[in-house]
Amino acid sequence: MTAYTERGHGSRVADFFGEHAQVLSIAIFFLACMIFFSIGSETFFTLGNILNIIRQAAPILIVAIAMTFVIITGGIDLSVGSQVALVNAVAAIVMAMGVPWPLVVIGMLVLGAFMGLVQGWFTAYQGIPAFIVTLAGLSILRGLALYLTQGYSIPIKDAPGFFALGRGEILSFPIPAIIAVIIAILGYVVITATKYGRQVVAVGSNAEAARRVGMPAKWIIASVYIISGIACAVAGLLIAARLGSGSSNAAVGFELQVIAAVVLGGTSLMGGRGTILGTVLGTLTIAVIGNGLILMHISPFFTQIVTGAIILVAIWLNTRIFTANFHFRLGRKG
Repeated sequence: MTAYTERGHGSRVADFFGEHAQVLSIAIFFLACMIFFSIGSETFFTLGNILNIIRQAAPILIVAIAMTFVIITGGIDLSVGSQVALVNAVAAIVMAMGVPWPLVVIGMLVLGAFMGLVQGWFTAYQGIPAFIVTLAGLSILRGLALYLTQGYSIPIKDAPGFFALGRGEILSFPIPAIIAVIIAILGYVVITATKYGRQVVAVGSNAEAARRVGMPAKWIIASVYIISGIACAVAGLLIAARLGSGSSNAAVGFELQVIAAVVLGGTSLMGGRGTILGTVLGTLTIAVIGNGLILMHISPFFTQIVTGAIILVAIWLNTRIFTANFHFRLGRKG
């Protein structure tokens, strides 16, 4: 009886580790990065620097949460950086015209939803691969931002309430981080405890099967791009509020950081599987790596190389070693 109980307990433990292998692996890697950079730099683990990391990571995390939904459906959104830049630039231009910032915030959220809707419509209803649609969006939207600003930075003046969104604090905690945490919690609840979340996963696993059982598969696919667009609008507004200006050069390379954070967190590029907690850890890991390398005075010319190599190795370990090991254990017990 005792041996049977021990085997049952061992099986439950193996099931737990097998199910959460990828999140556990990125958590271990994140802690290793924290320890490494704490040893390498005296200023890394100070409260001020940690809050700075969280503040700067907030826009990436917000868009990464939305990107998790997109990738779970088997899609991808390469245009997120350009969407952020366009919102960033348009917000500054409109505010320079004297429009109150609360109306600007609402308008930019609508603009973000519209950009996502257009790309989602081409992807879901016209059958064009998401890679192609969003690659075109990357070019078109960035070009539109450049045209509107003529390549110049547009200053934002006399908007203390707006600036508080990017620079303010509540109980010493940055407001952008608070917004990011709220969105992350909302994303977790939606993907794990709502009908819509289950539909997103089902469509990503098998869109045709989901359609045959009555799910609005095309609308589900289109909707995740709307979510992505809204998230980009929030990120663009936070960046504009923090910097006090809008620029067409904002968020260059943003899409690569976002996608890397989502994949690093264990969401499958093939669709059908993803985790919000993993995305949060992936985002924080990338933010910590970037910040730690700067504090260790590593040449900026090597920062991107080192960051990319670390991400590649981490993802390889995540998908090969940890997952293969736990699958082997589960198979042996079965």
